[in-house]
Amino acid sequence: MSGNVFVKICGLSTAVDVAAAVEAGADAIGFVLTESPRRVSPELARELADAVPESVLTVGVFREEPAEYVRAAVRATGVRAVQLHGNHPAAAFAELSDLGLPLIRATSAAAAAGAGCGDFGEDLLLLDAPVAGAGEPWDWSALGAKPPAGKWVLAGGLSPANVAAAIEAARPWGVDVSSGVEVRRGVKDPALIAEFLQAAKSA
Repeated sequence: MSGNVFVKICGLSTAVDVAAAVEAGADAIGFVLTESPRRVSPELARELADAVPESVLTVGVFREEPAEYVRAAVRATGVRAVQLHGNHPAAAFAELSDLGLPLIRATSAAAAAGAGCGDFGEDLLLLDAPVAGAGEPWDWSALGAKPPAGKWVLAGGLSPANVAAAIEAARPWGVDVSSGVEVRRGVKDPALIAEFLQAAKSA
C-alpha cells in the first residue's frame, strides 16, 4: 500500500489551506456545508473549489439535510462528490444517485459493524470514531482484523503522529483528517497538513 493510500483533508476554509493540501498531494478536499465550526458558505466553497485541480476530488460534506438542500448546495458550489454523514438511510443515497457524482457514506464504525462499501449504494464508505469530530483516537485494530468489504476510509482522531500506525493497524483504503491538522478548532495549519500527507503516503 506504500504511497497509494487515498488521503482526504476535510474542513478546509481558506485558500492557503487548500493550496497546502493540493501541493502536499491530497487526493480529496472536503468542504463542510452543514452545521459545524468548520462550516463554509456555498459562495466560499465555490471560490475554494474552483482553485482545486481536476485531479483532486472536491467533496461537499452534509449531515442529515434533505436532498433538496444537498442538490442546491452542489449546484452552488460545484463540488465533485457528496458525503452524507450520520444516519442517512439507503433511500437518501438512491435519491441523490442522479447527480452523477461519487457518494460517500460516513458513519461510525460501531454503527456500520459488518458493513461493506456499497451496502447503501455509496461509492465510498467512511468509518469514523464513535463521537464524530471529537478528534480522539480510538481502537482501529478491530477494523484491521475484520475490515469492511470494498473501498473504505478511516477517520476519527488521526494526526501526523499516529496516521502511519493507524494505517498499519486497520489497513484502510484511505484516511480522512480534520481536527488532527488544526492549531485550534476550525483553524488548519498548512505545516500539519503537509506532515499528515507525508506520513500517510509513506506509511
